[in-house]
Amino acid sequence: MWIEKITGSLEQKKQYKQLRGRLEALPEPYLAAAKAVERYLTVNGGIVDGTALVTMFGDFVELWERAAADGTPVRSIVGDDPSSFADDFARAYSGHQWVDKERERLARAIDDAEGGAR
Repeated sequence: MWIEKITGSLEQKKQYKQLRGRLEALPEPYLAAAKAVERYLTVNGGIVDGTALVTMFGDFVELWERAAADGTPVRSIVGDDPSSFADDFARAYSGHQWVDKERERLARAIDDAEGGAR
């Protein structure tokens, strides 16, 4: 569908809304912790592929749902360094990230500079 080229997959948006509802249904303290990690992932995750993002968010919601159902302490999930947990979690779904383009641009610029200096 042409509109999906502009706005993204409508199916993915529907899946995301359903997952969002499940996340919002989590009891405390899981809801607060999950929202904090989600915010970090949104700002720092760097994932731009819609399919990878929906898959990651689905797994993320399931992780917190299972933890809540089992009564797993939040610290047992995120450990002593929550940002490392979030970084590792996102890395498992990395796919194509916005920073990839900049890495390629930097490598080309260095190659060009090196070739021009000879």
